[in-house]
Amino acid sequence: MPAVTVDNLLVLPRVAEPVPTAEERPVRTVTTAPSAYEGEGFPVRRAFAGVDLRQLDPFIHMDQMGEVEYAPGEPKGTPWHPHRGFETVTYMIDGTFRHQDSNGGGGLITNGDTQWMTAGGGILHIEEPPEELVASGGLFHGFQLWVNLPARMKMTQPRYQDIRAGQVALLTSPDGGALLRVIAGELDGYSGPGVTHTPITLVHATVSPGAQVRLPWRADFNALGYVLAGAGSVGTERRPVKTGQLAVFGHGEALTVAADAKMDGPSPALDILLLGGEPIREPVAAYGPFVMNTRAELVKAFEDYQKGRLGSIPAQPASEVVPDAPHPGHDVL
Repeated sequence: MPAVTVDNLLVLPRVAEPVPTAEERPVRTVTTAPSAYEGEGFPVRRAFAGVDLRQLDPFIHMDQMGEVEYAPGEPKGTPWHPHRGFETVTYMIDGTFRHQDSNGGGGLITNGDTQWMTAGGGILHIEEPPEELVASGGLFHGFQLWVNLPARMKMTQPRYQDIRAGQVALLTSPDGGALLRVIAGELDGYSGPGVTHTPITLVHATVSPGAQVRLPWRADFNALGYVLAGAGSVGTERRPVKTGQLAVFGHGEALTVAADAKMDGPSPALDILLLGGEPIREPVAAYGPFVMNTRAELVKAFEDYQKGRLGSIPAQPASEVVPDAPHPGHDVL
């Protein structure tokens, strides 16, 4: 799991441990993500499956893509499809993915790069492996996160951010036992490069075997921890977690993550995605590629898409693009 790393963690700025009197966030639930297939058939884990949206707010959906070793000719992506009402965050850990959208954004991401697309009022985009990766095969691993937008910003202008691995803020814990990559938001005064409409914090942490990290966390944010690889525990109650499991934390000012002293699987350490944000606390109506506030707004989004109002792509008018299936499936809430 390369992402971005350093040879000597002790040269990095250190996140100050919260004061002993800081309220520790308890672990509410630990759930296991079911496996599914996305787009043209690449494997994913549905990280938020079975979790109440009120505990996830402002996040809507997250897929762990892979980890899979493709044979030549096997790599797959998604066809052109629309979005409205939220932001997509695609983070590649291993492999290469290409993004292109109807707003002119796009590029390749690989090994720690992030693509941040604000769909806003409407956009069409495609995500696929480059031709050379399809020909050669190889390792593919990353995640895509959907961040909700408040009602006042649902129809904002689409925006694209290309965040290179070298731009993320690299930090370590007081004892040097964890590498903390701040992709967006702020951690102990250190800011990541991602510019967000909805206030959030997004951190990819690698915790060395036997190490523990206790982090300050904004009291007005929610807090989630999703294990990308390895095994360990969360909270001072030391709830066990492993690859493909999501921990939902309760209220507090600090959260604790620890790695097992010995890793049973192929991962040499605990890799965990820590994310939190300011809850929007608005009604959510989500179906397929759209995340709105009401059913009427969903109907309008589909109508606008069918009439080509969400943008166009050079090879094919938007009105002629018909997705094979909803992307990904959500019921109206």
